[in-house]
Amino acid sequence: MDKEKIMLNSILDTIEDGIYVVSQDFTVEFMNKKMIELFGDGIGQKCFQIVNKSNSLCPWCRSDRVFKGESFNREVFLPKVDKTFEITSSPFKDSDGRIFKLGIYHDITERKHREARLKSSMEDYRRIFEHVAVGVYISTKEGKFVDANQALLDMLGYYSKEEFLKIDIVKDLYLYPEDRKKFQKMIERDGRVIDYEVKFKRRDGSPIPVLMTSHVRYDHQGNVIGYEGINVDQTQRYRMERKLREAHDFMNKIVQSAPISIMAADLAGNIIIWNKAAERTLGYRSDEVIGKMHITRVYPEGKAYEIMKVLRSVEEGGLGVFPPQPVLYVRQDGKIIEGNLSAAMIYDDEGKEVATVGSFVDLTERIEMERALSKTQEQLLHSEKLAAMGRLTSQVAHELNNPLYGIMNTLELLKSEVPPENKRRKLLDMSLSEIVRLADMLKKMLSFSKPEQEIKRPVNVVTIVDEILMLHEKQLQEHSIKIKTDYAEEITDVYASTNQLRQVFLNMVSNARDAMPDGGELTVKIFIENGFVNIRFADTGVGIAEDNLSKIFDSFFTTKSSVKGVGLGLSVCYGFIKDHGGDITVESTPGAGTAFTILLPVQDSGE
Repeated sequence: MDKEKIMLNSILDTIEDGIYVVSQDFTVEFMNKKMIELFGDGIGQKCFQIVNKSNSLCPWCRSDRVFKGESFNREVFLPKVDKTFEITSSPFKDSDGRIFKLGIYHDITERKHREARLKSSMEDYRRIFEHVAVGVYISTKEGKFVDANQALLDMLGYYSKEEFLKIDIVKDLYLYPEDRKKFQKMIERDGRVIDYEVKFKRRDGSPIPVLMTSHVRYDHQGNVIGYEGINVDQTQRYRMERKLREAHDFMNKIVQSAPISIMAADLAGNIIIWNKAAERTLGYRSDEVIGKMHITRVYPEGKAYEIMKVLRSVEEGGLGVFPPQPVLYVRQDGKIIEGNLSAAMIYDDEGKEVATVGSFVDLTERIEMERALSKTQEQLLHSEKLAAMGRLTSQVAHELNNPLYGIMNTLELLKSEVPPENKRRKLLDMSLSEIVRLADMLKKMLSFSKPEQEIKRPVNVVTIVDEILMLHEKQLQEHSIKIKTDYAEEITDVYASTNQLRQVFLNMVSNARDAMPDGGELTVKIFIENGFVNIRFADTGVGIAEDNLSKIFDSFFTTKSSVKGVGLGLSVCYGFIKDHGGDITVESTPGAGTAFTILLPVQDSGE
């Protein structure tokens, strides 16, 4: 095998996109490491069997056109791996003139989620634009307004936006036209103008002093095309300016992303490949690092040499392979971030080391998710304790009520035997008064022990389950537990408390994890049956003894050690689901696993 082919295969195996080659009879001829990781080793099988678990061509397949020389690109959701891909298919010929199809599967699942969040954020931004209490505008360089909010129209006395967008900014807006020239000179020199005081004219010609905070708008070639900003009167400037800047900062944070980065270095440690994603993640531009910076600069001291040692060892991932694992990186500003690195050694035809290549992803978002999971678990434990206290208070109050009413009746009978003028009658009245007071206290305790009702609204259980599984993903992986999901299409919403459902699903996942100390598989299935949404959590753990099945929903009953639980989780969950008009069922075989099924009534369309 020649040097170029070895180099190409090694690089393809480090790329985080799935890549495969298909012949004209749809047989898979090549799969890179990522493709095998996603769909399993399918070389020699039909492509549609591997990708779509089908015995016929995929609905989106355009192979007939690809083998005729066309290329195509489209987005496809694949239920087999529960991911969305951007699929690019292109034809190519080998040295014998045979035509093959090259397919590239780029995972855009996270990007689609970010786009949805971004769309929501843009709608939020538009609402802020329309409803903020200061004048907001966008204008051209030539002196026409492109857009303005209602506050600006009200400030300047215009009744319709259509009329306002037609005015000439220099003649109809500025009280002194030379202020416009001064403003343009400053903003095009500095890129922005902050708190520039100027006088405008209202629609009726009366002057109004405003403070302008604006910045330049550029086209894709960097040419100035206009300005945008806010106009406030002097009495509102400080308060409104702060709110708009906070909104702007919030928008900037939402649109940030953490894509996959790829870099490579020669045997001397000099960086020879540095892609755009690495620029954004680590802060260095490619022209600052390629041929100019040593690879050790991006790791804490000594870490680069440890990675090289693993690459030259046969013990961990095999010779020339650095298996995916967490690694710390050093940004240009000195900040330490945690990433997940996979790397490989590149060899020449003679088997000599030529270079190293690696790809990594920023784990900052995952760390934040783990913190959120920890917070959610703490909240669940707190809720369990409060629920237990409420039930204990209720039980004590109920137990004391019966003897108290017995004593009260006895004292009433004694009163009929003792004349009112007798001194002992006063003692009886005092005793009866204290018993009544005690009964009233117990009544208040019963009222206090009843929990407040959670606010219920239409919710999508698939979304909540996915959030819980995503938060538990790393923890379950550490326990060698695989997650398998099976969701029916078009799951109807249920009318429920989001917080209570989160606590229930979190408890189910936690119990499944504890039931599989040596690893296993957690299967989550969601389907509709007989007017109920069924959420089934099935594990392959140790199971529950038959004698304990009837007790598992009782308060304080547990099969775990005192360190792991106090027997309140399932009791609280059962109470939540019953309050929603649903039920929880359990099936278990000792040594083979347990399955909990949560039934929630489908939301009534009239609600």
